[in-house]
Amino acid sequence: MTTTPPEGGSGGGPTVLRMLLGAHLRRMREAHGVTREDAGWEIRSSDSKISRMELGKVSFKERDVADLLTLYGVTDTEERDRLLALSREANTPGWWHRYGDVLAGWFQFYLGLEAAANLIRTYEVQFIPGLLQTREYARAVVQLAHSPSAGPEVERRVDLRLKRQRVLSQAHPPQIWAVIDEAALRRPIGGYAVLKAQLQALIEATEMPNVRIQILPFEVGGHAGSGGSFTILRFPEGDLPDIVYVEQLTSALYLDKPSDVDRYGQALNLIRATSTPPEETRQFIRSMLTEQESQSARHR
Repeated sequence: MTTTPPEGGSGGGPTVLRMLLGAHLRRMREAHGVTREDAGWEIRSSDSKISRMELGKVSFKERDVADLLTLYGVTDTEERDRLLALSREANTPGWWHRYGDVLAGWFQFYLGLEAAANLIRTYEVQFIPGLLQTREYARAVVQLAHSPSAGPEVERRVDLRLKRQRVLSQAHPPQIWAVIDEAALRRPIGGYAVLKAQLQALIEATEMPNVRIQILPFEVGGHAGSGGSFTILRFPEGDLPDIVYVEQLTSALYLDKPSDVDRYGQALNLIRATSTPPEETRQFIRSMLTEQESQSARHR
């Protein structure tokens, strides 16, 4: 098991470290035939707390980790010290912690996954993916869910979205593979001027070596993405499974069961097979821009 922070240091480090430590604790518990209920009793808590710890969804108290290591028969001093040090590192807040006033807890977990992933595959129906949005487009998207009087909060959320994009230009950026429904490219979020600038930014994004963009055209008709948008994240640490993220209105689903991940992976492969090849995406978007400019000229 890898127990060192991912290359690059921070980024999504805390989230990944919690997941790694949680997975290691789960394997040790199962190897010693200890139930979640018994483990929860040992740390003066419940089986649901053990479940959340093993999934890396909560912070770790060093005392709890020490008690679990004892329960699981870990007596080697060096191994105990290493795992306890890992629990301390896993509690270090991510950079997004300072935006906690405008972030739901369920989305903070996603930010940690996104920052730590080395492959992000996404299918978007309504909006341009957040990692590829311009500031003006992001502002227009955020404003859809907030009243006009929420100006400062809107700007905080926009700043957060733009800071997320730093992952694309870091020393070891993740590979991004985005499939965007044509509807998202035609919906004038923020008005046509904002949309035009966003489409031009998408064209520029296709030139990045770590970004691939495909468009699912209207002419395809029905397709495997009828269930809505989703994202599949993969991590460089071999101990971590792929995770499917499905955002809802007030919460999100995080799926890591192999059967679920395989189902979404198959759906994404089918969507990609019927979308524009990445090398044709630039021309597809340029054609849309030309079409929109022609329509605008006719209505002047």
